[in-house]
Amino acid sequence: MAMKRALAGMLAAGMVVLSQGATGAQTLAQDSAEVDLELVLAVDVSYSMDIDEQREQRLGYAQAITSPQVLSAIQSGLTGRIAVSYMEWAGAYSQRTIVDWQVIDDAASAKRFADRLMQAAQVRIFRTSISEALVEAGRMIRDNRYEGLRKVIDVSGDGPNNQGRLVETAREAILADGITINGLPIMIKRPGVNWYDIPNLDEYYRRCVIGGPGSFIIPVRERSAFAQAIRQKLVQEIAGRSPLVPHVNPAQLIPREPLCTIGERLWQMRPDGLDF
Repeated sequence: MAMKRALAGMLAAGMVVLSQGATGAQTLAQDSAEVDLELVLAVDVSYSMDIDEQREQRLGYAQAITSPQVLSAIQSGLTGRIAVSYMEWAGAYSQRTIVDWQVIDDAASAKRFADRLMQAAQVRIFRTSISEALVEAGRMIRDNRYEGLRKVIDVSGDGPNNQGRLVETAREAILADGITINGLPIMIKRPGVNWYDIPNLDEYYRRCVIGGPGSFIIPVRERSAFAQAIRQKLVQEIAGRSPLVPHVNPAQLIPREPLCTIGERLWQMRPDGLDF
């Protein structure tokens, strides 16, 4: 454990530990809890996501996790292994782990993860709570048995937060735990197709959702782009080096962003009888 903390510090400082050679990597790999990355894939299954979008999204993750590019990124790490979990979310009380924590270090383990993902039943659930999804993903990272040099929540969705605590509040708590949040805003539908659509979802994710060292978004604007966008995001998350300065400041240090409460305001203005 002490060795891992020391190596993490050197990585954060931009130092390359070449002098350890194979011995250092082998020592870490022998401890089954040691991984380069703890990654929660937090995926929107609210009713604004149609069945075809959900299927494309799952298939995109399954294809990405087994791709040569992602496997190469994993095996290029200090330990050559990452721990991944896949969780689906919708409303404030709707988070479901689809694939529990699994180490991926080669093609066989990646395929096992992808197979479990594709075999799980699909569901659609009311409301959209990015904030509670982040809180649950943070708990999953805190409570698992792994010790990663980096910890990341990868959240995807097609609308703003409209239930649960404010998304800025959840983000602040996640960043305080040293966890980075990246985003995959899904912008396939034209604005106005659903009541809660907003035209600048990418900007909403950038300002209100993501944060932490090296955080980023990759918007998906075409259904056919799911697989490529997910693969690009996973490679960047797995192989990327984190800067010392977070992408965003803690929420209490910046003025309240009106864009970050757009989902809650749209919910208050919803037509009578519309409850999703």
